[in-house]
Amino acid sequence: MYDDDFFEEEWGPLEDIMKKYEQVKSGEGAGIMDEEEFERVIEYYFRNNNEEQAMLACDIARTYYPFSASILLLRAEILTQAQKYGQALKTLDEMEQYDNHNIDAVLLRSDILLAQFKYDQAALFLEQKAEEYENKEKIEILLELSDVYDESEEFDAVFDTLNRVIKIEKRNEEALQKLCFWAEFTERLEESVTIHTQLTDDDPYNALAWFNLGAAYQGLKLFEKCLECYEFCVAIDEKFEFAYRNMADAYMRLKWFERAIEVLEKHLEIAKAEDVIFEAMGYCWERQKNFSRARYYYRQASQLSPQDDGIFYKIGETYAREKQWEKAVKSYSVALHLNKDNASYCMAIGNCLMEMNVKSEALVCYLNAVRLKPGNKTTWIALVRGLYLAGYYDEALTQIEMAREHCGDKPDFRYFQAALLIEQGKSKEGMLQLEKALKEAPSRVKLFTELNPEYLIRSQVTELITKYKKK
Repeated sequence: MYDDDFFEEEWGPLEDIMKKYEQVKSGEGAGIMDEEEFERVIEYYFRNNNEEQAMLACDIARTYYPFSASILLLRAEILTQAQKYGQALKTLDEMEQYDNHNIDAVLLRSDILLAQFKYDQAALFLEQKAEEYENKEKIEILLELSDVYDESEEFDAVFDTLNRVIKIEKRNEEALQKLCFWAEFTERLEESVTIHTQLTDDDPYNALAWFNLGAAYQGLKLFEKCLECYEFCVAIDEKFEFAYRNMADAYMRLKWFERAIEVLEKHLEIAKAEDVIFEAMGYCWERQKNFSRARYYYRQASQLSPQDDGIFYKIGETYAREKQWEKAVKSYSVALHLNKDNASYCMAIGNCLMEMNVKSEALVCYLNAVRLKPGNKTTWIALVRGLYLAGYYDEALTQIEMAREHCGDKPDFRYFQAALLIEQGKSKEGMLQLEKALKEAPSRVKLFTELNPEYLIRSQVTELITKYKKK
């Protein structure tokens, strides 16, 4: 379809054309409208969702231009939008008597078949048509075909069809962008490496090809190789923002946090600020134990995404790492206010309150966590540990039995049971439970020893631990 500027330049203002059309429609006009003027009128009504008037304009136009393929194509488009697919297909059949090599008609017929869920027919039709066209028009058909295969969930065929486009036009932006996604989706990353290595060999200044090659290596977890590709990509196009994003991700996975920060700062220079970029910078600073700097970037992220509870939780984590318990509680509380059903936030607040020696409030938080996630072992462990530290040994043992009902008999629960029995003066029973736990999961013994390091003074305990560590 033509745009308004084209018609304004070629055939005069729309107002004049519509006035002439009204005269022709009423039989008052002495002159005849040009075919293109009729097209403009039909376009006007069609764009304004006035299908009835658009069809009327088509009918009037056909009395003057009965063999016009363009008028028939417009009629078919109007019928398609009205979901009158059978009439639309008949109109296309008629149109092809006058113009059997019209790319727009090919694409419209494909759209109609798709709308009718006739995926196989659409694919076969486009495959046949692709042989009749060359260059740009063939590419259009193949891109349409890739969409058909997507709709019919033939995902490998999508990848193969996009690759056919690339063989015709090495820098086809749409095909390259889609190929990157489908390589990962279809798990054909190694094939993608081969395709894009050839592309970059043939055309070393193809930034998208370098990006796709980097993405394929990144998907294969070959991070140093992917970084080399992204370096080529940004050397060609220094404003290729997704390359900087992926570079930062690769550096973070390699734990090269200083380099990741440099890349993210470059991203901020060339693109609009985004919460995910600030959050990534916060993460990098946090991993370098610069918690105040991490908080600065997390807060920047929270300003752009004030409803993201996860960011406030991360701010709380930085305070907790610095043992600033009160500030940590405030941040965790904001996160919990935004997401009231998150058990992890309840546990985090409970842990801080325990450190602040506000045990009763901490236990309430742990109970809330258990209520939210009764099938999660971690919530029960937090509650039982809190009860142990608060000295509620009987209640802790009761909660262990309830935990087993929800989560099964886990070795972690036995370690806590052993400690609780020892604290109640039931050392023999406690040692039996400790031995059972050590048999099942010796690597988890820290759960027991961290509750009270003085347990390690007991020879019976150290002998048991030594025995099962050797095993």
